[in-house]
Amino acid sequence: MKLLVYSHYFAPSIGGVETIVLSLAQGLADLRTSTNARQFEVTLVTQTPTGDFDDRTLSFRLIRRPGLLRLWLLVRACDVIHVAGPALTPLVLAKLSRKPAVVEHHGYQAICPNGQLIHQPDVSICPGHFQAKRYVECFRCESVRVGSLSSVFGLASMFLRYWLSRGAAQNVAVTRYVMHRQALPQSSVILHGIEPITSSDSLTMASASPLERVCFGYVGRFVPEKGISTLLQAARILREEGRDFDVRLVGDGPERTKLERIIDGEHLEKYVRITGYLRGAALAEAVRGIHVMVMPSIWEETAGLAAMEQMMRGRLVIASDVGGLAEVVGDTGLKCTPGRADALAECMRKVLLDTSIVDVLGKKARERALQLFMRARMVDKHADVYRKCFARAKQDV
Repeated sequence: MKLLVYSHYFAPSIGGVETIVLSLAQGLADLRTSTNARQFEVTLVTQTPTGDFDDRTLSFRLIRRPGLLRLWLLVRACDVIHVAGPALTPLVLAKLSRKPAVVEHHGYQAICPNGQLIHQPDVSICPGHFQAKRYVECFRCESVRVGSLSSVFGLASMFLRYWLSRGAAQNVAVTRYVMHRQALPQSSVILHGIEPITSSDSLTMASASPLERVCFGYVGRFVPEKGISTLLQAARILREEGRDFDVRLVGDGPERTKLERIIDGEHLEKYVRITGYLRGAALAEAVRGIHVMVMPSIWEETAGLAAMEQMMRGRLVIASDVGGLAEVVGDTGLKCTPGRADALAECMRKVLLDTSIVDVLGKKARERALQLFMRARMVDKHADVYRKCFARAKQDV
């Protein structure tokens, strides 16, 4: 089967979508029949330039920044097209060429102009204004973010994106929460998958109890919706109580200057350290020293790939009780109300008062990850979806 995968962002760009798309494409390209023939002829299209990434390391065909004509020809030549997020151009071309399109929803672009379900005027979780046909409220929200003119254009394209998503051969949600929140037809759930991490790479806490100094960590982009400032305010609360702990922020982004001001203003220099953006061995070393991963998001994360990765390592995760992130963590972590520093501080305090839960919940987290978030499972389920969509398309001809 000829499969075309379209992902606007791809390596060397860094993010959850890029990571999952790369893993999925490689997994599909490696699937073999009983005669060792490829089950899928995978071509991946992206608008991301090459940068310092070596495309030759991939086991599938990669085409960067094709023109409209070439993209049209690629769509015409494929049997099924997988679109990572409801991108308009490939979906329109799939519709015109009558090719079955599978849309995987890594965000909320199909039901929200900003794709995050964040109501910008008050930075709160959107109740679903677009779905409720409160388009004036959507216009006001987007005007705060991008201005009135761009808001008009964005809202107009939103109708087309929503219509194309409803007409897709299959909508794939990355958690059950996302599937129910979007309420799109032809929907199913395929959880993200990652490679199982060996015991040598996982965190073993049995020999470190009681912990002398717990290190709480955050790994990811420094952007407002991740709620990192809430973590810093929780750290301030614990500092004022005389607690002893560390906070390690691994990453970078537009919020870094603001976070550094908070650290200075709240006198947290002895407790909080920002490593900056790390990768490879440096990232592994920084994460290895973290005992508890904190994900204080204030938006409805669709899944929480970082949480899955840390659960696979056997780490305790403290997460906001919201969206797909809460679903991923399940009962194997500690949850708090998003945006509430006192609630997050309470979760962190529980760990400081009883460090044994780091090991107990960490083991439960790894068991859950091995059961639900395996890469092979993700690849096989996607393959089944493509086969079914292709079979239906052949019947309709």
